[in-house]
Amino acid sequence: MPTAQSFHSQLVMLALLLGFALLHSGGAALRPWGEARIGARAWRLLFALVSIPAAVLLVAYFLAHRYDGLRLWNLQELPGIVPFVWGLTAVSFLFLYPATYNLLEIPALLKPELRLYDGGIIRISRHPQAVGQVLWCFSHLLWIGSSFMLVTCVGLIAHHGFAVWHGDRRLRARFGEAFEALKAETSVIPFLAVLDGRQQLQLQEFLRPAYLGIAIAVGLFWSSHRWIGLAASSFNRSGLAHWLDASHWPG
Repeated sequence: MPTAQSFHSQLVMLALLLGFALLHSGGAALRPWGEARIGARAWRLLFALVSIPAAVLLVAYFLAHRYDGLRLWNLQELPGIVPFVWGLTAVSFLFLYPATYNLLEIPALLKPELRLYDGGIIRISRHPQAVGQVLWCFSHLLWIGSSFMLVTCVGLIAHHGFAVWHGDRRLRARFGEAFEALKAETSVIPFLAVLDGRQQLQLQEFLRPAYLGIAIAVGLFWSSHRWIGLAASSFNRSGLAHWLDASHWPG
């Protein structure tokens, strides 16, 4: 039976999602201001020092509470559900990490720059990370089936929906007419621009070593799932978990 604490964890998760959204999207909005004052590399490092701990906390709390609340459905014994969930999750990572970015810019080994990308997976969707997040949410909600998971998915998709608008706004401000031309030739909805003739896929653009790296990462994530229970238990024993779940939180 769900307890009051298990429903309380859903409020905490929403608060964590909102906090991460403010830090992540807020940091993106402040990028021109920050880079003008401390430089692109220093701003990227500062952004990472803020965003990464917030993301780790979010993931840890999610893992520890993913089955909280009501169990809305349980399809885990359904034939074929395991390969379907894993297949959809693998596809979601191809969108979440589309290999259109220079990975050396993430740790600021190269100077981070804001660019317009018009090839590869951008031909399928102008905002591949939002598409990947929706696919990830669908596959994991299908597997877990809890009200906590549903709340998490609503929060994640809402954040990425905002990020679509916010990302377009930032690119329009930075690139002007060049972005408007790209927007006219692409779509947010996957394959829509391809189907209506505005875009043509170039398969050779997907033959990049970075996609092999994504495939390896998916395999590592698959093998690491066996440790989820241990990680969740360790987090639940931490003082931070106790503070987040303490009765002085609202709800």
